[in-house]
Amino acid sequence: MIKKGMDETNKGFMKHLGGLGFKKIDETNYEFKVKVKDIHLNTGNIVHGGFLSAIADTGMGTAAHRIAGDRRCVTINLDIKFISSGLLGDDLKGIVKVLKKTKTLVFINCEINNNKGLVVTASGTWKIL
Repeated sequence: MIKKGMDETNKGFMKHLGGLGFKKIDETNYEFKVKVKDIHLNTGNIVHGGFLSAIADTGMGTAAHRIAGDRRCVTINLDIKFISSGLLGDDLKGIVKVLKKTKTLVFINCEINNNKGLVVTASGTWKIL
């Protein structure tokens, strides 16, 4: 369920992520949230790394798109570090920080947390088309 005040990014591939909510905090900081469902788990019953990568990419990519004046942006580099695991029912919260924007590139960091702490750190570079 998306919290009040959040935009739902639910188009194309993103509709398969389970209702990712996205919110602008200020000019360089954004937040996204999603609840872990059974379809997001791997065979070990923890959140699948591909799902965590997809929500990090989506959250940071949405921030790149917004800071680029709603111009299309594509991921050219994505670095993910898996710190701990997430479980069914967890509310995952991503904190996105835009580090730098040039005419053609956006550099971004992200942390994804659950109620126990840090799950993922990510960084990447987006090309403004």
